Amino acid sequence: MPMRLKPLSRQTILITGASSGIGLATARMAAARGAAVMLVARDEPDLRQIAEEIRETGGRAEYHVADVADAAALEAAADKAEESFGSLDSWVNDAGVSTFGAIEDTPIEDQRRLFETNYWGVVNGSLIAARRLRARCGAIINLGSVLSDRAMIYQGTYSATKHAVKGFTDAFRMELEAAGAPISVTLIKPSSIDTPYVDHAKLETPLPGLKLPPPTYDPRLVARAILFACTNPRRDLYIGAGGAAISLAGALFPRLTDYAMEAVGKPVQTSRQPNRPGLRDNLHEGRPGGHERSNLRGQPHRKSSLLLEAQLHPLATMATLAGAGALALGALAGRRNGRARAARRHWF
Repeated sequence: MPMRLKPLSRQTILITGASSGIGLATARMAAARGAAVMLVARDEPDLRQIAEEIRETGGRAEYHVADVADAAALEAAADKAEESFGSLDSWVNDAGVSTFGAIEDTPIEDQRRLFETNYWGVVNGSLIAARRLRARCGAIINLGSVLSDRAMIYQGTYSATKHAVKGFTDAFRMELEAAGAPISVTLIKPSSIDTPYVDHAKLETPLPGLKLPPPTYDPRLVARAILFACTNPRRDLYIGAGGAAISLAGALFPRLTDYAMEAVGKPVQTSRQPNRPGLRDNLHEGRPGGHERSNLRGQPHRKSSLLLEAQLHPLATMATLAGAGALALGALAGRRNGRARAARRHWF
């Protein structure tokens, strides 16, 4: 039988990394659509403020302070979600940290910390969620990246964590399916998203500032994909054709992609313009959040993704493309017929 996930308005969704960026955008959107949300992050003041904001607008929200590397703290967050709202239906593993610089310049303790959050945080959350969802049906949504498919120069350790997330998610999905567990497992693969990712990154190599490789996309597009996966079982969802193209290029032409990244990887990720003064990385401890988007001045981002729409609505997309193709063929045939009639008039 096909898996039937609850409508969003009847769900309780636990979201890690909920104090900023994609997690914050997802929490706000989920609450606006009627879901109860449990906000999890390390920054207590921002979590409290976000929960109050959601309640003031008529939504349902609670929060729990936890480092996702601490499995016991995540268990407590799950307990609180069930006590507060009576159920737990979807679990979103979004918490993440980042560094920028050559791997040789990145201390081992920083590399370990990236894995503690980005990889072990996903493992901890997924295992806790699976134990609680087996008896009722639900969804686990893990945030990977296009860098789960293709490593990015100067983001080597971050890319390694996202490769690990992909490997874990794919294997765990198969194991749950083989066991007949009524749990949907989705891997979300965003491209460059205009979040505080670069504001919170630790610079391992001295640079004036960072920027996101273009094109960049609005974090609410990722939130849409996440909430879609809460109610519709999907294996993978990409956000942004730019990143998906890099994944495809890396799979088809790996050495050419290496050379291209070696040539442009640093310029497209660094800026001569300093980032906002006073920003500090959140690698080893939580920092104030509260923002969905980055503090980069003049950072453009796209508010739509045709690739995402095609994945969310494949039949409508196919019908639209077929209609557009039919119109194009009709127009081409009309022009050819017009030229043929003109030629006959000229000949005769």
